[in-house]
Amino acid sequence: MINLLISQLWSHWGWEVGMGALAWLLIPLLAAIGAGLWGSWATRTRKARGDGPELDGYARFRAAMERSHSGT
Repeated sequence: MINLLISQLWSHWGWEVGMGALAWLLIPLLAAIGAGLWGSWATRTRKARGDGPELDGYARFRAAMERSHSGT
């Protein structure tokens, strides 16, 4: 009697339950793979270029701000 009930439940929910569980397991798996790819991209080594261009840009910014406030 119990085997008959279990077999009816399995045939009724068979693929739908299995595919639903698979989908819910794939979501975190894909998120973990995406996080790993992003982490490896974010920590990649970049070309060292020093502080020259940034300091030059800051000097130009300061000069422009001094010029704009000198007339007031």
